[in-house]
Amino acid sequence: QAQLEESGGGLVQAGGSLRLSCTASGGTYFMGWIRQGPGKGREFVAAITWTAGTPYYADSVKGRFTISKDNARNTVYLQMNNLNPADTAVYYCAADSIQELRLGKAKYWGQGTQVTVSS
Repeated sequence: QAQLEESGGGLVQAGGSLRLSCTASGGTYFMGWIRQGPGKGREFVAAITWTAGTPYYADSVKGRFTISKDNARNTVYLQMNNLNPADTAVYYCAADSIQELRLGKAKYWGQGTQVTVSS
């Protein structure tokens, strides 16, 4: 029942920053981000609990990415700093339990937004 829409992707030079946004129109699932690079499987990036705001991160992005939320707007954000070419992927906003999201799984998906990082 949840509908997710993300935005904010683009092309950026290595070391640069981008901020992704995702707005949910329904559902009560936890929200997070999962990415898929070219020729790769889906990889968990980050997630956040809705009430307490407890964040979870993949080791590959810890210290560089920050997930946050705005309950009033039903929106989750992903601030991505110090980007490198390995971060190049389609980034999907996703909704499910924290446990499922951390496995790269979700019941609901956004359409995806492309992030490309040049050397």
